[in-house]
Amino acid sequence: MAEGLSMDSKRHGTFDEDRLRDDAVAVAPPEHQSPNGHKPAVMDPAQFHTASEKILAVINQVIDGKAEAAKLALTVLLAQGHLLVEDVPGVGKTLLAKTLARTIDCKVSRIQFTPDLLPSDVTGVSIYNQSSRQFEFRMGAVFANIVIGDEINRASAKTQSALLECMEEHQVTVDGFSYQLAEPFMVVATQNPIEMEGTYPLPEAQRDRFMARISMGYPDKLSEIEMLGTHQAVSPLSKITPVVTASDVAAMINTVQRVFVSESVKEYTVGLGRATRDSARLRLGASPRSLLQLLRAAKATAALDGRDFVLPDDVMLVAESVLAHRIILDRKAASSGDTPQSVIRSILASLPVNQESGAERRGS
Repeated sequence: MAEGLSMDSKRHGTFDEDRLRDDAVAVAPPEHQSPNGHKPAVMDPAQFHTASEKILAVINQVIDGKAEAAKLALTVLLAQGHLLVEDVPGVGKTLLAKTLARTIDCKVSRIQFTPDLLPSDVTGVSIYNQSSRQFEFRMGAVFANIVIGDEINRASAKTQSALLECMEEHQVTVDGFSYQLAEPFMVVATQNPIEMEGTYPLPEAQRDRFMARISMGYPDKLSEIEMLGTHQAVSPLSKITPVVTASDVAAMINTVQRVFVSESVKEYTVGLGRATRDSARLRLGASPRSLLQLLRAAKATAALDGRDFVLPDDVMLVAESVLAHRIILDRKAASSGDTPQSVIRSILASLPVNQESGAERRGS
């Protein structure tokens, strides 16, 4: 897929990768200071590659024939985003979420969303302690590093909204008090198609909190045969042990944050967002938050490919997964057979790439 996108970039113009690599070294951003004054840990390219390959190897061992979904899930984690997995029941949505969570030695919680689930079940609740005569806060399931929300669209809108503050600000506010969530923090939610019984559609504000949405799809024939041979006796999850720690993931995230983004790549990203807003086929285009998350995902993609700078191909590679669930089709376009994915692909194909993009130096 990346190879095809690269060819498409060459059709509209090329990036000078050597010049962009030099620029990335010349203007590498300073490390952010942690609250205690220490510089956060970062990984060198070899360590980053080894850690990411370990995670992907475990996921691909469990989820047969879904290497792209596995890589996107890791991309979202390293970009500090949240992942929405949508598809029909039984294709491995929850299995993907559980597998990703178990590769990391961190706190994991799972919430089964049902119509009678309450917001306090998610965030926590204050309970009066008669012996101390004080209210005590009992943490909800959201207090974990990775939160698996299974069938999120089976819960009411009120319960779904309990995740808004958690996902955006990494904190929970109950009875006027705010509680910080652990870092790294990621929500991996699964949902069934809205045509199925017992589902509530996620509102636009909720969907916009998810960095990316993917559909698992059915496995190919060979992968399905392999699954029948390896998964029928014992669950593959029972054999999974963590291959990285939470501190390793934090270091990988800090490494991704240092990936260089040229002004031209930023202009390309903004041009893509504005093209969705100007499209006659869309009633709602990409929000500024979606463009920020698109660039974060592109930086993670570049890091996973062994680069410390972003190319337009990185933006193009994740654009459909990051933007398609945030835009809304015009009724005429929907009735003519268009889909959000097809509109994004059409815009990407027509959006030019500056011939000199990536050659400039910031501040020169």
